[in-house]
This record gives sequence, C-alpha cells and structure tokens, in this order.
Amino acid sequence: MILREKPGTAELLFALRGSVLPHIAPQLALVGVLAVAAMLWDHNIMPLPHLSATPFAVFGVALSLFLGFRNNAAYDRWWEARKLWGGLLADSRSLAREADLFLDDTETRMQLLLSMRDFLHLHRSALRGLPLAAGEGPDATLDAMNSLLAEARRNGQLDGFGARTLSARLSGIALAQAGCERIRATPLPYVYSLLVFRTSWLYCLLLPLALVEPAGWLTPVFALIVAYTFFGLAEVTEELAHPFGNTANALPLDAICRLAEIGLAPHLGEAAPPPLQPVNFRLD
Repeated sequence: MILREKPGTAELLFALRGSVLPHIAPQLALVGVLAVAAMLWDHNIMPLPHLSATPFAVFGVALSLFLGFRNNAAYDRWWEARKLWGGLLADSRSLAREADLFLDDTETRMQLLLSMRDFLHLHRSALRGLPLAAGEGPDATLDAMNSLLAEARRNGQLDGFGARTLSARLSGIALAQAGCERIRATPLPYVYSLLVFRTSWLYCLLLPLALVEPAGWLTPVFALIVAYTFFGLAEVTEELAHPFGNTANALPLDAICRLAEIGLAPHLGEAAPPPLQPVNFRLD
C-alpha cells in the first residue's frame, strides 16, 4: 500500500511510485507509435479515412461507464479484504484478553496466543501464494487451537462460559479466514477483463482516424491521453481486484501482522516489536 502525505502538484504530475504508468508504458508506446505513423501516412503518403468523432464519443462514454463499474467492483473486493483483516486484528487482541480472563494455566494461555500469531502469518502466506511446509497451514493451526481449548475444558482449566466465549472467538476468526479465501479464489469474471482489453485497444487504435483531421500534429498527444486514461483505469482495477498480491496498491499484510504481534506481546511477556514503516512510501 502506498502511504504519502498530501502531495504537491509536482509530485502528483511526476510521481511513479504507486503509479500504474510503468505497467502500461508498453501499451502507451505502441499507441503513440501507431498514432504518429497514422498522422505521417495521412499527411505525406495517402489520406486515411477521416472518421466522425460522434461514434467515438458514444463509444467512449459506454467504455468509461463499463470501466467505472468494473473499478467499483474491484474496489469493493479490496475494501472487503481490508475489513476482514481489520476483524482478524481485533480478534487477535480480544482473544488475548479473553485468554487472560478465562485460562488460568499459563502454559496453555501462552500456547494459544503463540498459535494465534502463527495463524496470522500462515494465513498471510497462504493468501499470497507463498510455499508452506507439508501439514502446516492456517487451518491446521486453528484446529490445534481448538484442540488446545478442548483439552483445557476436559482438564477443568476452562469453565463452560469461558469455553463458549473462546470457541465463538475462533469461529469469528475462521469466518474472516474463509472470507479472505473466497476473495482470493473468486476473481472478477474473466469476461470483464477480456471485454475491457479488447474494447480499450479497439478504441485507442481507431481513435487517430477521428483525430488526424481536427487535431493534426497533436493527434499522438490526444491519443496518448485517452490511452493513458483507459489503460490506466484497467490496470488499477487489476491491482485492486487482487488485494492480497505483491503490487504497490495491495493490502499491507506484513504491517497488519506486525500490529497483531504488538498487541499480543504484552500478554506473552515479550517486548513489543516496532511497527513496520513505509519504505519509499510503500508499506508491505
């Protein structure tokens, strides 16, 4: 995630960190080259068909509306993922307080909280597609936490109300985990990406035919502006649609896990680690 103070005009115009420009530069270069070629061909070799701007205006409005709809759908995924991880952070802190309240056995309590910390890191790694050891994963860790509570209940270390409270907390954690896995396993429909890709390219490649007469030598400039808008929106949507990825605009899962470690540290008798800070305005 990109974290910056309110940028000035120069930073907004020229900032590349967190921008989609590096990702769409090849597409912009191709559009620019083709626009220049069309302009030179029309002026120096043979006049090209000069299309009316009216159908492009209608087509552009329709494409903009579709891109806006897709961007909203992608942002909804990103924001839901952030709320789910915010819930996991709150659950980890609540679990620590409830363990202090209901679990008198220090060893059991420490093991439960250490498992919670492990779960968050394993869940983060699973969402980002990082390799996990065989038999190791967030599900196995939650099962171990549940078994730990069941053993404490059988041994009389945990009363019925405490067992119910902690079990409900684990259920909330599992529900948030399932929500994150649903987002990761269910991308935006492929037909959306296909339609946006094809229509954006079709629009940008045909646009010079409508600009070459009224815009003249400025045809490549206007073609690049339009291409930057459409390809940029499409790329932003792709990044937001994958909130657990490693892009600059993905969720800072490492930083959220560190916040959970800070919250658990006093209950584990450990010194709290420092929160992660952005590096070159990026927080991972």
